[in-house]
Amino acid sequence: MKFVFRRKYLLVVPLACFVIAMACVFALTLVKRQSNQYTFRQTEHVPSCYTGIIFGAGIRNGKPSKYLQDRLDAGIRLYEAGIVQRLLLSGDNSSHNYDELKVMRDYCLKKNVRVDDIFLDFAGFDTYSTLYRAKEVFKVDRAVLVSQNYHLNRAIYIGRSLGLDSYGYIADKGHYAGYRRNYLREVLAMVNAFMEVNLNRKPKFLGEPVDIKGASNALLHY
Repeated sequence: MKFVFRRKYLLVVPLACFVIAMACVFALTLVKRQSNQYTFRQTEHVPSCYTGIIFGAGIRNGKPSKYLQDRLDAGIRLYEAGIVQRLLLSGDNSSHNYDELKVMRDYCLKKNVRVDDIFLDFAGFDTYSTLYRAKEVFKVDRAVLVSQNYHLNRAIYIGRSLGLDSYGYIADKGHYAGYRRNYLREVLAMVNAFMEVNLNRKPKFLGEPVDIKGASNALLHY
């Protein structure tokens, strides 16, 4: 009896692993297929959108990490070129000692972005929440998503699945510490995004609407 059970177990485990692997491959293929055509490297190729969404990516000693600085610089380039008119900044502001949004806002102001054109998402704790809230809270219907290339497939897929007309602008510039590790982690994140979209996950916080075409909230709480 034990032998039979062990034999069944040896058959079931590899089969389960195969099914999971195939499901992951399917999810990854679908995410990339639905997003690659909307990703751009050259500023002049990016479609005009009212809003550019910049995702947080860490701060160090009160300054943007290289990942984040390159995202901010890329978003500001779009703003200066007139491709986007408003910048929606989304990051972690979980404590007084760690506040990505303040650093991101201050960086944009130093680069001569008008404060009226800066909006802050105080509850964009992850990519899915940022894009869900962009549509439902900030009333964004079309946007350029600004991030590194490895992240944009997932972001565009989520945005478009949520009904947000999304395009991606690649912010990559030079070498990034831990880039390979982040890329590998992104593979799992893409599979998770597929599940989030199909399960219609709701963000933890929504709150009162902030119209992206209305008054800026960049000075609130600061």
